[in-house]
Formats: sequence, C-alpha cells, structure tokens
Amino acid sequence: MITFVATTTNKIKMTNIITILGATACGKTTLAVALANAVGGEIISADSRQVYRGMDIGTGKDLDEYTIEGHTIPYHLIDIVDAGYKYNLFEYQRDFLHAFNDITERKAMPILCGGTGLYIEAALKGYRLIKVAPNELLRKSLENKSLKELTNILSTYKTLHNTTDVDTPKRAIRAIEIADYYEKHPQQENDYPHLCPLIVGIDIDRELRRTKITQRLKKRLNEGLIEEVENLLKKGITPEDLIYYGLEYKFVTQHIIGKLTREQLFTQLETAIYQFAKRQMTWFRGMERRGFTIHWIDAELPTSEKIKRILSLL
Repeated sequence: MITFVATTTNKIKMTNIITILGATACGKTTLAVALANAVGGEIISADSRQVYRGMDIGTGKDLDEYTIEGHTIPYHLIDIVDAGYKYNLFEYQRDFLHAFNDITERKAMPILCGGTGLYIEAALKGYRLIKVAPNELLRKSLENKSLKELTNILSTYKTLHNTTDVDTPKRAIRAIEIADYYEKHPQQENDYPHLCPLIVGIDIDRELRRTKITQRLKKRLNEGLIEEVENLLKKGITPEDLIYYGLEYKFVTQHIIGKLTREQLFTQLETAIYQFAKRQMTWFRGMERRGFTIHWIDAELPTSEKIKRILSLL
C-alpha cells in the first residue's frame, strides 16, 4: 500500500479529497476501492439511493467489492436510513461533512465516489443548505398539474437543485418546493472546510455503456431484484414511496402492482437507465462549465493503469 508519509509532495498536500465520478455502469466502485487500497483511503458514497437499507440490488451496492487483498475498505453513507424515508440534499451535505472530518482526523484520504452529480457538487462546493419544510399552500396549488407542467415550472428556477428530478409528480412538486424556498432565501457562505479535490471521471464509450447497462439489468433481475422490491412492500413501504425512488424501484413496483408486464418492465427500465446515464454525463459536463476540473480516464484501461494515472495527477 502506498502511504502519503512516504510519497508526500506539495501537490499531494494540497489534495485533501479525491472524487471518482461517472455515469452508471462505468466501474466507479471497482476503481475507488483499488485506489483506496493504494493510498490508504476510505470511500464516501455519492449515491442518492445507496443510503437506504434494504435497497441493495436495485441500487448496486455491491458491498463485496469493498473487500480487496483480504481486507475491507471502510465506506460511509451507505445503509444509513430506512427505505421509505425521504433523504435529502441538506442531510447528505451534513453527513458528508461528518464523514469527511472523521476520515481526515484519522489521517486517511477521503475518496468521494458516485454518480449523483447534485450530491457531488453540493459536497465539493460547500453551499449553505437549509432543511426545507413542506409548503402546504404551494403543494396545493401544484397538485392537479401534469408532470409536463410541473417540469416546465421547475425549469424556470435557476438553483442548485436537480432539474431532472421529475420521475413522478410528487418528486417534481418537492423539487419545486425546494427551488422556490431557495429563490426566496438566497444561499450564503458558511463555515466549511477548504476542499482541494482531485476529480477523476471515468469516460466510457456510449455503446459500451449501453451494453453494460443491459447486462447488469439482466443480472440484477436474475439475482432477485423483483423479490427485493416485493420484500420492501411486505415491510409496509407503500408503492408510491418506492416509485418515488425512481428507476429500478419505480418500474419493478409498477410491474408488481400489475401496471407493467415482465417484458414491459425490462424494456422500459432499460430505456430509462440509458436516459439516466445520459443525464448524468450532462450534469458532469455542466460541472466543468461551472469551474470544476475533471480528469477523464478511459474506462477500458486496466485498473492498475487507471491507478497509475491518478497517482501521477497527485
């Protein structure tokens, strides 16, 4: 294992967090674990759904991947709240900060890894976020609008919040509620650690990404994705709450309650994941326009070569 005691340079001292980002199915976790093993790091998840307990197959936690060369790489912000809860950006930034401080106090390197661009940007930028309470009056005014109308309303707000968060009317209304609050209460600077991130993006060919998405979806269905959602429903989580989480949980729930056939489940979910990956890349390109430097590495390189290139950037 490479340690910073033996290899420290001025550049390494400046970097106090490494970020591994990329679209779904590009191999982020594998690379982050190998990197953590090389530099004495710990992983902070930047995935908006891996925070939920019991949502394992659909979110691709793949916790077995965190074991390498006979030991397990510590990870944070996975399995921290119960399924059914509505975890939010404010809570993520708070929990990220706690994990970051905890890791750095133990002289380890934090490695932020995930594909939720909104969470990554909020963590690295350190915006002042406030927990937004429900606005019942606003909700009432929006409750009869179509998803298209809600999407159009959301697009009029220029805020940090995710304008692609429109899988369901309920999600869109909540996003508008948050955006409206922040428009009336502008974000301000706050006490936040000075982060000097090295950001590495995994660049994967679009057709290869589509192939990997299809293969992974088949694998997850064969490994019990439908049964996982059935178990969540049996535990009392409502179909509406599972649909709120989008993608696998939305389409599998619709299949279980009889709205989609098995074939429709696969084809519609496959297309939705393709579209989601495209939106992820759009977000990351937007981050570059907003001033972030992302060092892109070819997904098809061997992991060892990827690690060499990252270490050379340090």
